[in-house]
Amino acid sequence: MVGNEIVVPMDDKAKRMRDLLSSFYSLDPSISNTTSKHASLDDINSTSFDPDQYMNILAHKSNLEGLLQRHVAMAAEIKNLDTDLQMLVYENYNKFISATDTIKRMKSNISGMETNMEQLLEKIMSVQSRSDSVNTSLFDKREHIEKLHRTCNLLRKVQFIYDLPDRLGKCIKSEAYADAVRFYIGAMPIFKAYGDSSFRECKQASEEAIAIVVKNLQGKLFSDSESIQVRADAAVLLKQLDFPVNNLKAKLFEKLEQSISDIQLNPEEINKASGEHSAHEAAIHEFVEAVRAFRVIFPDSEEQLVKLAQDLVTKNFVITEEYVKTRISPEELLGVLRAIWNDVLLIDEVLQEAALSNHSLEAAKVAVTSFVRSTFSHLLQDISDSLLQILKKDGAEQCTLDVVLDASTKAVLQGGLNVLLDFRKVLDDDSGILVRLRELITDWVQEGLQDFFRQLEDQFLLFSGRNNSSIQVHALAEGAQGYKAFAGLVLVLAQLSVFIEQTVIPKVTEEIAASFSGGSVRGYESGPAFVPGEICRKFRSAGEKFLHLYVNMRTQRVSLLLKKRFTTPNWVKHKEPRDVHMFVDLFLQELEVIVNEVKQTLPQGRRKHHRTDSNGSSVSSRSNPLREEKLGRSNTQRARSQLFETHLAKLFKQKVEIFTKVEYTQESVVTTIVKLGLKSLQEFVRLQTFNRSGFQQIQLDIQFLRIPLREIVEDEAAIDFLLDEVGKILLSI
Repeated sequence: MVGNEIVVPMDDKAKRMRDLLSSFYSLDPSISNTTSKHASLDDINSTSFDPDQYMNILAHKSNLEGLLQRHVAMAAEIKNLDTDLQMLVYENYNKFISATDTIKRMKSNISGMETNMEQLLEKIMSVQSRSDSVNTSLFDKREHIEKLHRTCNLLRKVQFIYDLPDRLGKCIKSEAYADAVRFYIGAMPIFKAYGDSSFRECKQASEEAIAIVVKNLQGKLFSDSESIQVRADAAVLLKQLDFPVNNLKAKLFEKLEQSISDIQLNPEEINKASGEHSAHEAAIHEFVEAVRAFRVIFPDSEEQLVKLAQDLVTKNFVITEEYVKTRISPEELLGVLRAIWNDVLLIDEVLQEAALSNHSLEAAKVAVTSFVRSTFSHLLQDISDSLLQILKKDGAEQCTLDVVLDASTKAVLQGGLNVLLDFRKVLDDDSGILVRLRELITDWVQEGLQDFFRQLEDQFLLFSGRNNSSIQVHALAEGAQGYKAFAGLVLVLAQLSVFIEQTVIPKVTEEIAASFSGGSVRGYESGPAFVPGEICRKFRSAGEKFLHLYVNMRTQRVSLLLKKRFTTPNWVKHKEPRDVHMFVDLFLQELEVIVNEVKQTLPQGRRKHHRTDSNGSSVSSRSNPLREEKLGRSNTQRARSQLFETHLAKLFKQKVEIFTKVEYTQESVVTTIVKLGLKSLQEFVRLQTFNRSGFQQIQLDIQFLRIPLREIVEDEAAIDFLLDEVGKILLSI
């Protein structure tokens, strides 16, 4: 209270409102003059603000929508300022009322205070007089007691000096060197004052004992069997005895460096001893205490200790980087990182200058990145192993295509989701070192996933032989069994590519959006780290390539069979046919293998172009075609006439579409292979010259093929057309 005015301390909110209003209305001229020099033309809070110029600039820089937004913002600011001003007035009014009430209460309470103060003063004077009389009466006795107390302390010190040699001897026997040094240092002032007269013998005996202590401490200091902490304590005690220990710095630091090699990070041991006091933790505690003692002994050793601590952390992260290259769980990785982070926190307590948290952060980036890459690499290996079961030749039965396809789809889908779940565990860990890496881990996972699918596509291309023709050559060299296994692998790759595009990528994209969105490493100009659209296009294209490769491989197999059939015999001297040739059975067996493969891998489609056998071109046994051919023999003129009529009728027939796009269905693949095989058959027939018997043999074989081929293809019209074309070629020869 100053005079009749009461100074009420201003609270934070009032100060904030006062500053806000002051800055808005520019109440301080000095502030206004200072800010006006540097205010821009569009600074609405400056004293030199020009509304017209401000509006011109605003209209020039902003469009209509921007002006409307600026209008709404300014209206909101004005409303907020008015509301804050009103609230400030209300609050000040309440404070004025409270101050008035306080003054009234003080006036009512102060009326009887002067009488009470006079009574209190009288009592204080009475107590003071009585205290002075007591002190005067007890002064002589107090002086005598203090004199006796000083004499007792002196006798106690004298007794301590006489007992010091025995005390030091007992300390040497029990190796209590710290107590011995403390006792001797305490007696040093007396020895310096009276050591050459009254306490000469005690001083001499004590110096002999302390020499033994110094010798024993030196032995501990240079003993390899003693721990770093014991050697550091010995150095501290020697330094207290004024022993020159600076010349021992190099040897002590060499011992400290050797102890670093003994602190070997063992990830397996750390994970087994989770929750317990591991040997590694005990070694780190010993190292920390040694560093603390070393800094006390040698204050100028900071730079050397910093490098030593950084080397220790770097070595532990190098071990961790090698450890994560093996197949480990996220829990095992987290256990090792927590152990290293605890080491960093312990060392930081005694050596903050090392900045190990930042140093370990850079090393942790390398370790976690290696873990992400290693995890995706192991997933890629699992998928490859599941696919290569088709090519195994270790004496066991080869896995069927449906089993391999099922195992591969599970390895891709479930394996990919499990990998993302493992990364989620790492991302959600609350240890200090991983919290600072969360955004980076998100980017690393997305980039790793993108690279994983690219590598998976390359692996598929490698398995199919498109990137390595030696694989395909090796499969052909293995014979029919090796070729069959290789063709089956290509078909599985085609269906697996479709599964990745249609099922795996959408599910992985959902998981990425739910758990790994964000990130900070890649800028907006670089785009997102994981691009599902690009991956889908890659596997869509790869699936089509694999499907066409399978069709081409099987078609080549059929063509080799047909080539062998038509190039081996002498058709000019061919004997009269007695039955369907054996190549027909081989051809149908090859088609049966193809049908079996596609049934195990591809879905079933809808058959198209069905028609009845009313045209009379079908047969029921091998004997019927032979009988019909024998009855239908005619001369060359009749054959030429029939050929002319056939070509004439062909002009009026509906055009049959032979080659269509191959789809991922059983019927489409089988039909395409059959069509290509029959086209090869046409070309081989066109290149040969037949006698009558050869002509009849080919007609018999083709007629027999009609019914079996109709049963396995979806486009019967195209098959009939191609078989008829073979017959026309025969008639034209």
